[in-house]
Formats: sequence, structure tokens, C-alpha cells
Amino acid sequence: MARTPKSSGRRRPAFESDLRRVAGKREARRRLLVVCGADVTESDYLRGLVAHVANPAVTVRIATKSCAPTQLIKYAAGQRELSRSDFDEVWCVFDVDEFPDVSRAVSQAGAAGIEVAVSNPCFELWLILHFGTHTAYAGTYRELLPHLTRHLPRYDKSRLDFRHFVDGWESAVPRARKLAPLGKEHEVNPATGMWALVERIGGPPGRAG
Repeated sequence: MARTPKSSGRRRPAFESDLRRVAGKREARRRLLVVCGADVTESDYLRGLVAHVANPAVTVRIATKSCAPTQLIKYAAGQRELSRSDFDEVWCVFDVDEFPDVSRAVSQAGAAGIEVAVSNPCFELWLILHFGTHTAYAGTYRELLPHLTRHLPRYDKSRLDFRHFVDGWESAVPRARKLAPLGKEHEVNPATGMWALVERIGGPPGRAG
């Protein structure tokens, strides 16, 4: 009789393609589709987070679509329609920056049952909160960037390395939570709703290993 190969014991990132069976039954996992409105920065961070926490309670599929926030919501809704049974939650990640349609996008997302993680003015605020509190107004990415390069002098948004943030993501959650009411981040500067998505992926602070 052929022997059953032993498990290597290694934990792999819980991406959508990694739906493993235990005792002949599919694991009950929360399935997330996350659509980022930028090509690399946010998606690189989220992929790093998913791999780091290896949360067995969730699977995450990450997509990117560089476009205005209202277009991003429409795109995410279309992706959900194409595979409605594949996801329990759909999230859109985008910045306020200088987009004029942010409030409309947040309203459209709410009507469509899509969650949003909005950063005001930009995603780099979330990264800064990994190193400490930040409450100073910054109208643009260029105004905010010096606060991040103070901690990461060689920061490059096109080559984000999650290892620079691995020790700070849990502390960033409560810092971000204090900046604005959930769902109102686009109306407050500085503010970011990334903490809510990060909690969905990694669990409440203190859970991750």
C-alpha cells in the first residue's frame, strides 16, 4: 500500500487559490476581494501582510485598477458579478489625493455593499502610523512624504518592502482608528480606513504570530 506523504508543516499565504481541505471538508474561511486604485504600493503592502499573518480564517484575492475612485467602485462591482459565489466581502482601497469624486465613490460603494479603505490624503499616512502617531494636516502626497522618509529615508512607493512595516502594523491599527469615525475618513485630514481592512485580514491586534 502506498504511503501517504507527510505534510511539510510549512504555512502558506491564504490566497484565494489556496483552498485546502481538512478531513475531506472545505475549510470555512472569509473570502475577500480587495481592489486597489494604484498599481503597486497598496497591493505590495497587502500581499506582504497576507503572507506574514497567514490567517487561516480568511482568503484574499488582490487586484489593481489604476483609475478614479468612482471607476474603481464600478470595476469592483463588475468583478463581483463575474464571480458572485467566490467572495464574502469586496473592498476598494483608494486615496483622496486630488480626486473630485471621492464622496460620490464612498456613497456608491455603500449602496453597492462594497467596503472601502480610504486614506486622506494618501496611503503613505497608513505607513507613517506604523512608526508613531500623526495628526498634522497634509494636503498632498508631497507634503506628507517627509514624515515617512524620516523613518525610511530610501522609501520608494514603486518597490514597497513589507519587511519595513512588519513590526508596526498592529500598532498602526489603534492609531488610525482614533483619527476619524469609520466611514468618514474621506472627510478628515489626516485619516485612513486601512485599519479596518487590515483587521479583516490579520485579525484584531495581538492575534498575529
